[in-house]
Amino acid sequence: MSPSTRLDKRIAELVPCSRAEAQQYIEGGWVLVDGKVVEEPQAQVATQKVELAAGAHLGKIEPATMLLHKPAGVESADAASLVTPATHTGGDDPDIRMLKRHFHRLVPLMPLDAEASGLLVLTQDGRVRRRLTEDQALIEQEFVVEVAGDIAPYGMARLASGLHYLGRALPPCKVSWQNETRLRFAIKAVQPGQLRHMCREVGLDAVSIRRLRIGRIPLGRMPVGEWRYLPVGERF
Repeated sequence: MSPSTRLDKRIAELVPCSRAEAQQYIEGGWVLVDGKVVEEPQAQVATQKVELAAGAHLGKIEPATMLLHKPAGVESADAASLVTPATHTGGDDPDIRMLKRHFHRLVPLMPLDAEASGLLVLTQDGRVRRRLTEDQALIEQEFVVEVAGDIAPYGMARLASGLHYLGRALPPCKVSWQNETRLRFAIKAVQPGQLRHMCREVGLDAVSIRRLRIGRIPLGRMPVGEWRYLPVGERF
């Protein structure tokens, strides 16, 4: 039986390169063992075929940011469990390589109410985290709200400006009818429960709420429960 050795040591001998560089190749998803990607430098290999993938290069592995179409009934804090290789919707920039490390320590930002659906951001990237926390009140979000009931007189004007929530006056927002039963809101600094409260204040019941956009990033046609990467170079 052939003795086994660490994968990073085998790559360092194969390329050749330093052990640190070998670890970068492996963690970057560039190393194949018997034709399958292995991302653990400490993995043991013996007689298996070890090779670098075509186009392999050294470079910093950027933290990942995922855009999820959160289903209704899921708490935002639990949404990371939905982000798996099996629920990837595809269509990403071909330069993005899906790595195991992308699914670790994902933080949900700008959370949605549990009963709401739509665009939710989960990230490992401190830059994205700062942007969506420190500047949250400045970033416009777009929602579509399905409603039931008859709107009160001057209800649209009141939705746009003049309502209060949790003892504070709400800033103006943009609101319009998408059709006979759906309202479209473009709104900043929205708080948990706020949209339902606003609808109740003008005689409407919010049947469902879906977030379509955060800043410049749209939900698009992504199916419920699936996710994609934040496009390279895109900003909220």
